[in-house]
Amino acid sequence: MSGSAAYPPAVLIEGDLDAAVALITVQGRWDRQLRHLVSTKLEKCLAEHPEAIIIDLSDLDDPLSMSAPMWMVARTNAISREPAVELALCVPPRLPLADRLQRLGAPRFLPVYARVRQARVAIAGRLPLTERVMLTLPSEPESPSLARNLVSDACLAWGMTELLHPSRQVMSELVTNAIEHAGGEITAVASRRGFGIHLTVSDRAAAPPRLIKPARPLRGRPLDERGRGMRVVAATAAAWGWLPTRTGKVVWATLQERRPRPTEPR
Repeated sequence: MSGSAAYPPAVLIEGDLDAAVALITVQGRWDRQLRHLVSTKLEKCLAEHPEAIIIDLSDLDDPLSMSAPMWMVARTNAISREPAVELALCVPPRLPLADRLQRLGAPRFLPVYARVRQARVAIAGRLPLTERVMLTLPSEPESPSLARNLVSDACLAWGMTELLHPSRQVMSELVTNAIEHAGGEITAVASRRGFGIHLTVSDRAAAPPRLIKPARPLRGRPLDERGRGMRVVAATAAAWGWLPTRTGKVVWATLQERRPRPTEPR
């Protein structure tokens, strides 16, 4: 029995500060339960649409390499996204799975690395050079204004004037929410992705953001405005979500320009 059998079945997902690369760690003995858990978590991670996913199988107990088809399917699902999501595996050479993948010819279309660090470096080299601006902010009242200015400068520099005001609003709400519920240092990032802009705010609180249902207005009582910020984000952004990080979490939102319809041929 391998040392990984000591781990209970688990699939852990972790993002980086701008939610560009997600790390999925699979632990425990490969069986039907773990297979279902991996499938569910992978689908959720792909729905978050990071630029790349690294799957760490160092602590997977799979002596018969029964999981090999799962990783082939994961690669197919990743590249079928629009835009495509890069996907790589981390499988130490000592594991039978590494040999099985080699014999199946997987490395020709599915990158396999021995360590997570190697995978991160290689993935960084494969990703397109994305225009990105970043700002580290204190948990202070003026921080939402500074984050809005960061987004304004980015939208103007990238010619995305259509997204300027909605992006400012979304970034402001994300930063305000982080100040209210997390405190501590905040990192705001704006990235250009195709015809859209990708906004992220990372903080040091692990608790996920929540969409709170508005309280029923009652005569003679003050209106409860809790949760309004994330409702604004959900209503304005094309998509939004969050990922845990090593120091807390990162909340992201993507806004898309209205693309002109192709003209009819003359």
